[in-house]
Amino acid sequence: MSTTAASTPRISPTMQIMIGLVIGLIAGYIISEMDDQARRAWYVSVIQPFSQIFIRMIRMIIAPLLFGTLVAGIAGAGHFKDVGRMGLRAIIYFEIVTTLALLIGLFTVNIMQPGVGVALPPPTGAPPVSATAQTWQQIILHMVPTSVIEAMATGDVLQIVVFSIVFAIGLGMVGEKGQPFIAWAESLTEAMFKVTNIVMLYAPIGVGAAIAVTIGTSGLEVLKNLAQLVGTLYLALAVFYITVLIPVMLMFRIPIVAFFKAIKEPALIAFSTTSSEAALPRAMESVEAFGVPRKIVSFILPLGYSFNLDGSTLYLSLAAVFVAQAAGVELTVTQQVTMLLTLMLTSKGVAGVPRASLVILAATLASYNLPLEGVTLILGVDALMDMGRTMTNVIGNCLASVVVAKWEGEFRPPMENQSAA
Repeated sequence: MSTTAASTPRISPTMQIMIGLVIGLIAGYIISEMDDQARRAWYVSVIQPFSQIFIRMIRMIIAPLLFGTLVAGIAGAGHFKDVGRMGLRAIIYFEIVTTLALLIGLFTVNIMQPGVGVALPPPTGAPPVSATAQTWQQIILHMVPTSVIEAMATGDVLQIVVFSIVFAIGLGMVGEKGQPFIAWAESLTEAMFKVTNIVMLYAPIGVGAAIAVTIGTSGLEVLKNLAQLVGTLYLALAVFYITVLIPVMLMFRIPIVAFFKAIKEPALIAFSTTSSEAALPRAMESVEAFGVPRKIVSFILPLGYSFNLDGSTLYLSLAAVFVAQAAGVELTVTQQVTMLLTLMLTSKGVAGVPRASLVILAATLASYNLPLEGVTLILGVDALMDMGRTMTNVIGNCLASVVVAKWEGEFRPPMENQSAA
């Protein structure tokens, strides 16, 4: 009896979301084929609240998740006086590479325009972001909150990030007395990861309802755009590998074939589980076996999980502009640059857990008054995109460890790697 129960396969979260997607597609198609428009509208109105619940749950976790991850990451692991030269070099490398990832995401989505033609409800509340362009003075002033409580209540992600960074620096300067609060922030972060997992249990229903509403309203035509979104992301990731990661390897004389051979197992774990955390232990072992000292691996890899998620940052810029395109909101170059600067900060709070970047995406969309309905629409195909971006996160962090080791002059490759070089 117990053997039978233990051997019963459990449906993975990704498969649950795919099942919800299929059910939503079928339901949406049936609704869209109804001749009676009033009846079709009634069915859509009945289903819509179930997708709205998911949006509200996502909004609920934004502020504490951002605050906890940034404070724990900067104050807990970012003692730059102790880390010294290695930490500074790592942060410089992280910022350059993630900024290039954001730019590639923006460039690719503007060229491919996968969101054009997708029917989304228009933004509610304030006017669309394209209605009035902010001056640079307003942008700078808006970054600094007059009240962090107000920023958290309204979900102003940029103000939350600015306060969290300043607070974390101050907390780090307190020294030993600040350790209890750092431990509390780490506990808050862990708790919010668990809450995120709880919210994701509802994701199959939210996805099914969102797709059913979208298909029921617009028909199957919208699926063509979602397939184009997935293709656009993988094209952007390929461009990132070719124009950023490979040149970095050549610049630092890292053997390309040997490197990918060394980290193929953690990369496959990340791809199949869509979790950077699941791949971390094996990644540390693989990079150390490749020739990076343990002291560098144990510092750079965990630091990179907060500051160097290349795939997720590329995805965020691409997905945010996709939603703007789908909502019919034309973002100016200035607004896209401002969004890029915002994402440069907010992406540092993205954790290496499945679909946590959707929280940051939702926060960014809310900041620019773009419809959060776009998040639930993207979530329908997010499992396919999450595989590629999570694998890129892990590969990027493994490479960062090797780069820092090379930079520090402490890279000691095995003989086979040396011969491959």
